Amino acid sequence: MSANNKINLIPEVSEIKTNDSIFTLKKETRIAVSSGEIMNKGHLLRNYLTGPTGYPLPLSVGKEGDLLLILEGKPDMSPDEPGDERYSISVTGKSCILKAPTPAGLARAIQTFRQLLGPEIFSQEETPLAKWEIPGCEISDYPRFGWRGMHLDVCRHFFSKEEVMRFIDLIALHRFNRFHFHLTEDQGWRIEIKKYPKLTEVGAWRDSTLIGHAQDRPRRYDDIKYGGFYTQEDIKEIVAYATIREITIVPEIDMPGHMQAAIAAYPELGCTDQTLKSLCHWGICEHILNVEESTINFMKDVLDEVMSLFPGKYIHIGGDEALKYEWEEQRRIQDRMAELGLKGEMELQSWFIRQMAEHIQSKGREVIGWDEILEGGLADGAAVMSWRGEKGGIEAAELGHKVVMAPEEYVYFDHYQGDKDKEPLAIHGLTTVEKVYSYDVLPKELPADKKHLIMGSQGQLWSEYIPDFRHLEYMAFPRVCALAEVLWTSGKKRDFSSFQKRLEIHKKRLDKLEVNYRKGI
Repeated sequence: MSANNKINLIPEVSEIKTNDSIFTLKKETRIAVSSGEIMNKGHLLRNYLTGPTGYPLPLSVGKEGDLLLILEGKPDMSPDEPGDERYSISVTGKSCILKAPTPAGLARAIQTFRQLLGPEIFSQEETPLAKWEIPGCEISDYPRFGWRGMHLDVCRHFFSKEEVMRFIDLIALHRFNRFHFHLTEDQGWRIEIKKYPKLTEVGAWRDSTLIGHAQDRPRRYDDIKYGGFYTQEDIKEIVAYATIREITIVPEIDMPGHMQAAIAAYPELGCTDQTLKSLCHWGICEHILNVEESTINFMKDVLDEVMSLFPGKYIHIGGDEALKYEWEEQRRIQDRMAELGLKGEMELQSWFIRQMAEHIQSKGREVIGWDEILEGGLADGAAVMSWRGEKGGIEAAELGHKVVMAPEEYVYFDHYQGDKDKEPLAIHGLTTVEKVYSYDVLPKELPADKKHLIMGSQGQLWSEYIPDFRHLEYMAFPRVCALAEVLWTSGKKRDFSSFQKRLEIHKKRLDKLEVNYRKGI
């Protein structure tokens, strides 16, 4: 319907009816919000509109306006934030009314409303000759899944605070509601922890960076010191920016593996006396945290500062690719394992994760980790992010745990998008826009009475081969657009040929936003 009526939305909405009226945004147009509680949403909408139009668009509380944001109705609250995201939009020749029972719903309505205007509304400068006309319509909309996320690794390559906020704004446009912030790695520790300043003084920097692919031999390096980190003030700014857009940030502190940068900063965290530096190439590192009580307490201290900065329910503790060689070889680790009554290194990792999970849960939060946290026994109440296919997610759901499906085959956007001989260097694999769009988040093998435990899915952007933000945009878009529709729009309404047609219009919006998307599909 939308394509025939010149309304081309991504993701597609649940229900839309068009009429013959046209609302014109004018210099005299006034914005009103129904209560001071949602004044920040009024400012968000106004900020989106004033730059391209050049109009003042005065903002007030009440219903004396042409463009109204109304918080109304009883929320159908989910146990997982942000909860009810339903909204409606009514456009006539006289007014535009955006209505929702929650601020989150209004945030989604604002992003859809922007798309109802022409692509020029996304211009980065004033566009005085544009006609700001909105086609008459009635929209009723709600998401298919409660977890609609995008992940970003800022460790292998670092992205500035401003770039992170731009990325958050771009995913907000597509009605995502989670930003998975991967903050620690072997190659760099990116978040200031005041109790342990060497994590950034030492761990945020590496001596050089690999040139070419990790499989190339001999390895070559650029010999340029590389790094960066976010201060706690930076983090607060990013959180505030995301919050007004109703994007919940899920911070990840990966443990017990992927910790070489932390061990370089504080050698006592490691298993050997070897002097380490932050890793300069990509791949799985053999170094792992020890399991002494002092290390457990160190990581709890880190998590305390992380939880003080990020208000969202879920804290991600990684758990992936933790090689156990040092645990197998070090007598003190084996002695500790015997002391704890554990039968093997898998159980030891499960014990380690359980210490972190219980600490996080004691603070009123919930823990989530990659599907490796299933190995050796899953901590009570832990949610699982299934990346090695769907098997781990199915197993976790069958055990009664919440799951985010993130299978590498469909939603890893560090993969190639086309013929690798014609594409920039990437890690491996082939994940096209069409393949992303074909993904069915609910596994057919999962019993019907467990499907409610699948919270949703998210796209992953691991940055080994993403050296700068322009390249990040190239790898993300338009695959982000496809995933947005997979996660928001009912399966019955999804149609790839319709999506392709709407995407061609949507690309004009991305052009105005100066997004460096991949031009093919």
